Amino acid sequence: MAQDSRASALKGVPETMLWTLYHRAAEARRPDTVLADPLAVELVEAVDFPFVERFGPAHPLVAQAIALRAGCFDAVVREFLAVYPAGTVVSLGEGLETGFWRVDNGTVDWLTVDLPEPLALRHALLPHGPRQRTLARDARDPAWIDRVDPARGVLVLAQGLFMYLRPTEVRDLIAGCAEAFPGGGLVFDAIPRLRSRRARRDRPRRVSGAYRLPPMPWRMNVADRPGLATAHPAVAEIKDVPLPPGRGPVLGLLTPRADRLPVVRNRRPSVTLLRFASR
Repeated sequence: MAQDSRASALKGVPETMLWTLYHRAAEARRPDTVLADPLAVELVEAVDFPFVERFGPAHPLVAQAIALRAGCFDAVVREFLAVYPAGTVVSLGEGLETGFWRVDNGTVDWLTVDLPEPLALRHALLPHGPRQRTLARDARDPAWIDRVDPARGVLVLAQGLFMYLRPTEVRDLIAGCAEAFPGGGLVFDAIPRLRSRRARRDRPRRVSGAYRLPPMPWRMNVADRPGLATAHPAVAEIKDVPLPPGRGPVLGLLTPRADRLPVVRNRRPSVTLLRFASR
C-alpha cells in the first residue's frame, strides 16, 4: 500500500472514516485487543494524513468501543454467511473499514457503496479482489439497489452511517431495502436521543481535542425500535445485536449489563438487525 494525499481533502462526514480508522488501529495495536485488525494498522501508516494533529491522542475507551462495534457487525455477517455462503453483503458508506478481510469465507460477494472521494482513497490503499465490487454512489440514491441480485441472499451494512442522515432518509433506506431484498436483512448502529441542549442534533459533537464530528440529525433510543416496523410491511423482525464482551469496568462490566440497568437501558448506543419477510 502506497501513501495517498487525497485523505487530507476529505471534510465533513467523509472525514469521519479517518477518525474511525485511527481509533480502530489504536485498539488493534494493543496486545489485549478486542479486535484483531492488522490491516487497519497498516492503513494508518500508509495514509498521508496528520492523524494526531487533527484528532488528538486516540482515546482508549473510544478506540475500544469502535472496535467492539466493528466486531458486532462482523458477527452478524458471519451468521449470515453461515446460511448464505455465497450471499451478497452490501456495505454502505464503508470508508476504510476492513471488515471484508476479517470475515471473508472465500465465496461472499461484497459490494461497497460510497461517495466518489472516499471510494477513490479506498481503491488507492486497499487491494480489491474479484469478489469485491464497488459503486461510486450516495447511499441515499436508490439506484444502487438495482446492482444487487436478491436471489443470492442479501445483508446490508450501515455501520456509522444512519446518524448522519435525516430521519426521512433513514426511513426511505429501510423501506427500499425491505422492498428489494425479501428474506434479507439490514444491520445498523444508532446513538441515543439526549435531552440536554449540549447534545442537540444540529450541533457538531466534540470527541477529541479540537475535532468535532459532523452534526447527527438521526438518533434512536432503544425504546424507539418498534417504530421501525412502520417503515415497510416487510420488516418482519427487529433484533438487538449485543456488543461482544469488552475490557475494563465500562465496556467489560457495565455495557454487557446495560439492559438490566434502568438508568441506561433506553439511552445507550445500540446495534439493530432488521430481517425482511420472504415473498
